[in-house]
Amino acid sequence: MGTALLVKGIFKLPIHGLEGFLNSVFMLMKFHKCLRIGKNKMNFTFIDLFSGIGGMRVPFSELGGKCVFSSEIDKFARKTYQFNWNEEPYGDIKKILPEVIRSFDLLLAGFPCQPFSQAGFQKGFDDTRGILFFYIAEIIKYHQPKVVLLENVKRLRTHDKGNTFKVMQKILEKLFYTVSSEVLSAKNFGVPQNRERIYIVALRNGETFDFPKPTFEITKVGNILQKDVPEKYTISDRLWAGHKRRKAGHRTNGNGF
Repeated sequence: MGTALLVKGIFKLPIHGLEGFLNSVFMLMKFHKCLRIGKNKMNFTFIDLFSGIGGMRVPFSELGGKCVFSSEIDKFARKTYQFNWNEEPYGDIKKILPEVIRSFDLLLAGFPCQPFSQAGFQKGFDDTRGILFFYIAEIIKYHQPKVVLLENVKRLRTHDKGNTFKVMQKILEKLFYTVSSEVLSAKNFGVPQNRERIYIVALRNGETFDFPKPTFEITKVGNILQKDVPEKYTISDRLWAGHKRRKAGHRTNGNGF
């Protein structure tokens, strides 16, 4: 698995679990107004849809939130999620009835980005993964959570000349939510990753969401590397030797590696 990472003072995860954390950590304090029950006390429930291995769950758990439901279709991601959180997510969201989910305050969903990404075919709602937003909407309609936080590639905002995003926004507004959105990059908030994403926040009762301003804090990868890495995250000498042989072979054959 190679190098493991430690996000200092927060949570230990293999490198694959860092993405969700980076994508959400710099927005956390903004949710205090919506979810706190006292001046400084946080006590809320949330669900974790399209959960991956649980990276996005980390900071909301750190705030005091309790995850009451999670869903992820990939069987390997579910296994890693279970390792990280001691619970296995439910599977395909298309097979989950909203009523089987217990009530909650906050919905988290980093729904599939491939139908909207510049790197894909950009089929949008014509892609079977593109319609998964409508399953999120059904859960929102049934439970009416206080806060909805959605995350996707920045291309979602301009896909199909902006019509795709308009459809999503209108659906949320029909469910009596005020929708705010912004494209933010983690690198502008003190984390060593250049990754632009659109964040969509939907609030009830006419409230609008004020997105955080970039801090432009300089952070290097070395700031989050874990010094004492467990042996299980280090490849064997035999495997390392094999990698070096393949590299030498590609170089000899002019393959550009």
